Amino acid sequence: MPRREREFAPAKVNLTLHVTGRRPDGYHLLDSLVVFPAVGDRLEATEARDLALEIDGPFAGALDPASNLVLAAARLLRPAGRGAAIRLTKALPVAGGIGGGSSDAAAALRLLARLWSVPLPPAEALLALGADLPVCLAARPMRMAGIGEVLAPVGMPRFWLVLANPGVPLATGAVFGALAQRAGSPMPPVDAFDGFDRLCAFLHGQRNDLEPPAVALAPAVAEVLAALAGAPGCRLARMSGSGATCFGIFPDEGTARAAADALGGATPAWWVAAAPVG
Repeated sequence: MPRREREFAPAKVNLTLHVTGRRPDGYHLLDSLVVFPAVGDRLEATEARDLALEIDGPFAGALDPASNLVLAAARLLRPAGRGAAIRLTKALPVAGGIGGGSSDAAAALRLLARLWSVPLPPAEALLALGADLPVCLAARPMRMAGIGEVLAPVGMPRFWLVLANPGVPLATGAVFGALAQRAGSPMPPVDAFDGFDRLCAFLHGQRNDLEPPAVALAPAVAEVLAALAGAPGCRLARMSGSGATCFGIFPDEGTARAAADALGGATPAWWVAAAPVG
């Protein structure tokens, strides 16, 4: 039987996202606290003569296998004479601000490195695929700065997120284009959080600079934020990345699942999921 590998591609959630500048080449400088809840896409690959990608799952229809970032990552890593049949099960909304494409590509790199017994590519090659690739390859709580290449691990307590997306795709370029301030302040120093309350207190003093332009482009984002903020037990509601996915922070599984069930029942057209961090 051909050898087979499997890998999980978790959602990437920006608990904070400060835009701190813009380089001459147009790339924005960021300062972001990133976590990876236990909800996401799944990949599997078997050895094959050629390189091929098949996509299934709830959000498969929004993707073109031929231009998917998973194939670009596979080509970057592929040794001569090797191939793989890759299947991506797409469970996360597309263009949702939770790093789905980058996390899929990072998961593909991890599983194909095992399948082909080759080392992972250097950091500069990862950035050529996308600024989120380095943090998604690590897939652990990080402070991410620069254009995504400066990473520092952050200690996190265990908590729960409720993620909600109204079904409105938001193009990252359009959200950045509508940004009014491109030189905001960075976050204060942080390397660990002593408990859930300390984390929440810190987050309340931070921001996602892309939230106001995203709300202007897609008013449904404001509806999602209000619904999450009003859920019993929610300690903070904020948008992730460039949207339109938003998150609510909850202290435990019971309050998170109750909020997700209520929100999903009230807004059946939205994608809603509850998942732990840590």
